[in-house]
Amino acid sequence: MAFKPEELALDAAPVIFEDTSHNSNNDDNPTRAKWRPLYHHECAFGPPVFDSVMDNLIRNPNINSTWLFRADILHDAQECPSTSATPTDGADSASFVADIPSFVGFEHQRYIIRRLIPRNTLRDKPLDQTCLIYKNKLDEAVQRTLVIYLPHVSSPSDMPFYHPAVKGIAFLHEWRPAESCGSISLSYLFFDEQDRSVDKLIRTAFQLLMVIHKHGKGRVEGYQKRVHHDVLLPQARVQDTYTKLKQKYARGLIQGWAEQTDPEKHIFEDICIAAFMIELWRETYGGRPFPGFVDIGCGNGLLVYILNQEGFSGWGFDARSRKSWASYNTKIKSLSGEEQDSLRELVLLPTYVSRGGSSEQFDKQKAHDGVFSKGTFIISNHADELTPWTPILAAVSECPFIVIPCCSHDLSGKLFRAPPPKDKSKAVSTYSSFVEWVSEIASHCGWQAEQEMLRIPSTRNAAIVGRKRTGDISSVDIHALVNKYGGTAGYFDVVVKLMKQQPSSTHDHEASDTAPSVGKKSKGKKSKQKQQKPVDKT
Repeated sequence: MAFKPEELALDAAPVIFEDTSHNSNNDDNPTRAKWRPLYHHECAFGPPVFDSVMDNLIRNPNINSTWLFRADILHDAQECPSTSATPTDGADSASFVADIPSFVGFEHQRYIIRRLIPRNTLRDKPLDQTCLIYKNKLDEAVQRTLVIYLPHVSSPSDMPFYHPAVKGIAFLHEWRPAESCGSISLSYLFFDEQDRSVDKLIRTAFQLLMVIHKHGKGRVEGYQKRVHHDVLLPQARVQDTYTKLKQKYARGLIQGWAEQTDPEKHIFEDICIAAFMIELWRETYGGRPFPGFVDIGCGNGLLVYILNQEGFSGWGFDARSRKSWASYNTKIKSLSGEEQDSLRELVLLPTYVSRGGSSEQFDKQKAHDGVFSKGTFIISNHADELTPWTPILAAVSECPFIVIPCCSHDLSGKLFRAPPPKDKSKAVSTYSSFVEWVSEIASHCGWQAEQEMLRIPSTRNAAIVGRKRTGDISSVDIHALVNKYGGTAGYFDVVVKLMKQQPSSTHDHEASDTAPSVGKKSKGKKSKQKQQKPVDKT
């Protein structure tokens, strides 16, 4: 059933009525709020599906508005909280708690107060909103569910941009069990009756009802969500840290961007990853000293820079320096106490890669063997050929790690297509297959491979985290494991060729590279992969 709602006339009869029989302000002439219906649509899903969809939308308002991060649930109960126990900070919250409407033919079932959290708190303020759920008697021929949104504002001028400028929004679901069919409709409680002709409000109503119809239809057709966010860390913690970092760094970083790529895409992505890393480390290490990090294939160096600025000491390396390194490079102290650059020009040549016939051309000073100090947290963010090596190097050095896969390479550095996941519930795309393949390598290295789908502006947003061991590294035959997953034939020759063609530190990494790219990020290269819009704008 395609979404083609009936747009109701200006003088259409209301579908819900407030009950004023208990109005103590003016019992002789009670004032009834006028809820104006805008759209009506038939549906094929019953009350359980509607209830589930609405509960999800209440908890995740970002589904309806890209201006929002999330909703913080401040109160959720069968009964209304007392005025003295109002769990909100808004000045008008108490009056909204005390003034809960009744509706003719409905019984109140549930009372929720949520706080809508915008992406940019410098531009938009959070909004407290009461969400009320009503039901009629189940023994009637038509089962009716009513969901009401009441924003905690008293005038249109107080309403944030991301919320329609109305006093209330009503969603009505009606279901006829005998016929297995029903309908959904949307009504507004306007501040001013003239607002019925405001195009923006009408368009918003259309979109709100369309989302309910789409999600309800999907549930009936057996849709199951495959992507699950916020598995390792609470959504609110990461998003709040992201907001702080964005407000602190984004404007200056955008103004000083030295590369040719879109600054917003790269800056917002690295700020998102930095926020996740900071919260992951806070949870992992608690009050213990942070052991330091290394970013293998660090690209433009921005992630290293932000993490260092936030007090997490570490360094990164890449096969080619970037223009931005002049701004992002800082001095850090090594274990011996001497100061070193935080960004260094190196290729990674694991000790498990056999040296070939062209070894006389190999410059050891330009290579790193992939052995790091025990405990150093390894970051492998879209590190291309280094991606499948990450859990192996982490096991050998006894270092925790995070790997965010991008392009699919095997251990020899060649592009390849990973076999489909053995778990049939997993997607079978090239990317998801590669993620599962890298996770399998991690598991065989004795890691508990935790997965998280990061909220970053990239379609390559899967993260594999290894911070817990399932077995001792001594029980893992690394040479046998490397051979099992394809071996390293040709890797050394590619590294040597890369060293010979490697330009100076003034190399513009945005230009199209034709040289092999072992140990080098593909950021800035032309790609056929779909790019998403930045997650936020400053």
